[in-house]
Amino acid sequence: MKIYHLLALIPFIAILGFSSWANHVEPFVLGMPFLLFWVVLWTVFSTPVMWIIFKLDSAKKGDR
Repeated sequence: MKIYHLLALIPFIAILGFSSWANHVEPFVLGMPFLLFWVVLWTVFSTPVMWIIFKLDSAKKGDR
């Protein structure tokens, strides 16, 4: 496992680890309670993180 694979832990820790911190009904962000916004935000942010891991992964280059 490479060190950049640990980037995948960032969205995991943000969603599960900080959900208790973000557990507020107010303020509403984009019409959603803050906790729902927090989960949606990190779900969307996980896509670029996974793309970065994909681009940095040297193991996939040997499959071609």
